[in-house]
Amino acid sequence: MSAEVYDFRSDNVGGVAPELLEALLAANRGTAAPYGDDDFTHAMTARFRHAFEHDGLVAFPLATGTGANAVALASLANPYGAIYCHETAHINVYECGAPELFTGAKLVGLAGDGYKLHAAALDAALALAGRGNATRVQPFALNLTQPTDFGTLYSIDELTHLSEVAHRHGLLVHLDGARFANAIAALGCSPAEMTWRAGIDVVSFGATKNGAMNAEAVLVFDPAVAARVPFLMKRGGQVVSKARFLSAQLERYLADDRWLERARRSNANAARLAQRLQAIRGVELSGKVEINMLFARLPDAAVAALDCGPFRYYKLGLDQRFVCRHDQEPAGMDLLVTTIEGALA
Repeated sequence: MSAEVYDFRSDNVGGVAPELLEALLAANRGTAAPYGDDDFTHAMTARFRHAFEHDGLVAFPLATGTGANAVALASLANPYGAIYCHETAHINVYECGAPELFTGAKLVGLAGDGYKLHAAALDAALALAGRGNATRVQPFALNLTQPTDFGTLYSIDELTHLSEVAHRHGLLVHLDGARFANAIAALGCSPAEMTWRAGIDVVSFGATKNGAMNAEAVLVFDPAVAARVPFLMKRGGQVVSKARFLSAQLERYLADDRWLERARRSNANAARLAQRLQAIRGVELSGKVEINMLFARLPDAAVAALDCGPFRYYKLGLDQRFVCRHDQEPAGMDLLVTTIEGALA
């Protein structure tokens, strides 16, 4: 793609972080056992255990976020069950039925402002779920998307209260963390605080959107649940033959704070862009900008001007979505703003 195109479509349009390319090159030397029984994968698990402060954590490398979500939920599933989630959750809108295919379960989408579930509403819905009624699907899992697909964040207290409600009703909790790093950077918390200490049972850990080359992980804190995952991965076609190239990236990803530095920069770029757009008369931001994603409602003249310029972005309903990377070009952000200003002058 030419340098004149400025891409705000998503954070997975960018390249691979230099240190992760170095890790791939290092993993390419010599031979290694296939299917995840290699030294790189064992080292990755050790790295996750250290980063998440949990000696019993088991990590499984996968190549896609949809695969990670489907396998993670299947590890909790029963074939006559229900997975509760927000109605706008990624698993409910953007995964083409993969969670249902892998689990055999029904997704039950609940409303909630801020694109988030709320503990009282979840409690009420589960109280009416008909547990033990053979004519009803039986709830077994709660899915929380952190951050949400609309850039909002659950606080640690919100995650904890939702997990408490879910556990009280006999559900296990899955966290979809495609932008896990952005959430950690924005909340200023540790991985442990946002996961198992808040009651999360299984995590889909995303790295692709923050510098990795198609590397994700399923993180399981319960050994009994973890024991099922290898079978589900194989049955679902999710076992990677040369897993060392995924594991080497993930081990290096967590080896220092560069993964968090990238997330902080991408969040900061979005905050700066939002501040500049908000200052333009006629531009309205949809909601608070909490991570590296912002939604703006632009007049038709501004949209037309952007469409004629060197920009790539997504239109979602009445809003335009802009996602900032850690290496978002300052010239591109400047030109985006001046193009809108010029169109509305």
